[in-house]
Amino acid sequence: MNPLTKGSKQPPPIKGHKIRLYSNRFCPYSQRIILVLDAKKIQYEVVNINIANKPDWLYEKVPEGKIPALEVENEEILTDDLIIVDYLEERYHQHPLYPKDPLQKAKDRILIEQFNKVVNAMYRLTINIGRMNMNDDDVIAQGLSVFERELADRGTPYFGGSKLGMLDLMIWPWCERADNLKVFGYQHLLRRDRYKKLMEWRNHMTEDTVVKKSLLHSDYHIKYLQSYRAGMPDYDLILNSN
Repeated sequence: MNPLTKGSKQPPPIKGHKIRLYSNRFCPYSQRIILVLDAKKIQYEVVNINIANKPDWLYEKVPEGKIPALEVENEEILTDDLIIVDYLEERYHQHPLYPKDPLQKAKDRILIEQFNKVVNAMYRLTINIGRMNMNDDDVIAQGLSVFERELADRGTPYFGGSKLGMLDLMIWPWCERADNLKVFGYQHLLRRDRYKKLMEWRNHMTEDTVVKKSLLHSDYHIKYLQSYRAGMPDYDLILNSN
């Protein structure tokens, strides 16, 4: 289904205990929520939005038309990806994603927040045409080194242990898009000899059944990024490729 645009008809109200995610196929913050929904085996539907030409009704449902947004019972709307995933973790107890130990849970939350530095640096390097911060290379390298050491210290294939957990899912969307850095000459930031544990972790993630559900090949991410930088973001890219 094509992303909904200005003038499109509003979807009917959700029924029963079903929930609806207002999303965009190329939004990593939306992917965070989808990963958690799939990991916890929660029934949901997705309404993809053309974020360059949003439908009018979206602004009536969601403050400032912001996505991702989750519509739950009684047409309540939740925004902010991290708030949403914490709600899902607390509301749906099956397949818990955070550690049981309160201290470890707190440490994982700190690491999720810390990863924002890597996210912001990647954004500046790949989305912004002009370089705004010459230290972005160091921010990414130092950030990835933190997670490399963390995996080594834990001695497990995933940050969540023998199976993926919330920390794995929260950093994955940007690791899935890591090859975007190569397109603009930053391949030196992804040295395999420097991030051996992370590279092994990435291989484990791509083989996981939960991750596979929303996984896109790097070619799609690169083509979308190129269309975005050209001022014509192709939100129908995946549909047009089929």
